[in-house]
Amino acid sequence: MAAAAGAEKVVAELRERCATPASLLLDVASAMAVEMGAGLEKEGGSRVKMLLSFVDKLPTGREEGLFYGLDLGGTNFRVLKVHLGGSKKHVVSCESREVTIPPHLMSGTSSELFGFIAGELGKFVAEEEGANMSNGKKRELGFTFSFPVRQRSVASGTLVKWTKAFSIDDAVGEDVVAELQTAMGKQGLDMHVAALINDAVGTLAGARYYDEDVVAGVIFGTGTNAAYVEKANAIPKWEGELPHWGDMVINMEWGNFYSSHLPIYEKLTSGMYLGEIVRRVLLKLSLQSGIFGAIDNSKLKTHFHLRTPHISAMHHDETPDLKIVAEKLHQTLEITDTSLETRKMVVEICDIVAKRAARLAAAGVAGILMKLGRNGCVDKQRSVIAIDGGLFEHYTKFRECLESTLGELLGEEASKSVVVKHANDGSGIGAALIAASQSQ
Repeated sequence: MAAAAGAEKVVAELRERCATPASLLLDVASAMAVEMGAGLEKEGGSRVKMLLSFVDKLPTGREEGLFYGLDLGGTNFRVLKVHLGGSKKHVVSCESREVTIPPHLMSGTSSELFGFIAGELGKFVAEEEGANMSNGKKRELGFTFSFPVRQRSVASGTLVKWTKAFSIDDAVGEDVVAELQTAMGKQGLDMHVAALINDAVGTLAGARYYDEDVVAGVIFGTGTNAAYVEKANAIPKWEGELPHWGDMVINMEWGNFYSSHLPIYEKLTSGMYLGEIVRRVLLKLSLQSGIFGAIDNSKLKTHFHLRTPHISAMHHDETPDLKIVAEKLHQTLEITDTSLETRKMVVEICDIVAKRAARLAAAGVAGILMKLGRNGCVDKQRSVIAIDGGLFEHYTKFRECLESTLGELLGEEASKSVVVKHANDGSGIGAALIAASQSQ
């Protein structure tokens, strides 16, 4: 009984410390909106980078012709060919292929990596087009590159640093578009890079093609980010001439946002960290209460050993005796012979952590609507938020909680005109669509 009481105390403390009442979330949303304004005011003026994407023309659904997309964001990349019908938001066809990057190229040289990518792109083009080459027209390519870049124009940007498993030193500080363009030239591939974007901008563009009321593209996956459409005259740090269109897509880079109400945003809301937070709580539970019995804690002490898909599986377990929870504890952490009460406690821990993440995610989205003045019921204009990423797509309770919390924060009247859409595969097709809108 002492073990159960000790465990209950740990869970009660977690519940209290992870509480996200609506008042706190509204503070987070308004802090986000304030930081957005500060980031637009001057470079480096905010915890949210608010980078200019230089995308000032988004797809309208009237684009027509063949366009290509290249999506490089991790250990795989994808190449796509999209045939647009020119009216009624019609994608005639979309072919794609995924290619795994050989590990030695991730730490080799820039020319080796881009040479490999250009080679695969060339093969894809040759197979797709066969004898029917592009009728003498230069092929247009949109490039989604999900690493930190300092954007110089819509089709140029220098690499700030690699993340994930990449460490190609000679590419840092170089223009990634120029590197790709050079590599394609060496392959004899006649293709022009029309735009360099990231996955959040791609998600926004992919959804905007079908629906002109889309105002933001948001990623909740391994990491998190957002891009939205801002009025060009609301960007004091903009130095060039204002675009004819009057709007500019801003890549927020909001992962590092923090406020007096919460530590770093991405650490609380993204798939990379949720499993790790639960692992730490379970370790504390084991050490402070002994509720798992005399177990070897070595797996439980291994950082990032418990992943977000594991906690999602446990959280969604609907078997009467929580059999899936028992399986995951056994397979992943070598915790066996748990009681049903203990397994219920584990589910509750997953619930507390995932729901806090989803509620904070909703607060970020509310912050964007606040900044755009679309969070009240004065303006009945329809606002669509397109969301992509594995966490949003596969973790049902996270998605449902995000959607219901957004409704709670906006209130009944305002939430009637706000729509959350799952935008599948924005980063791939979005790149090709931006190449289309830029070139037409």
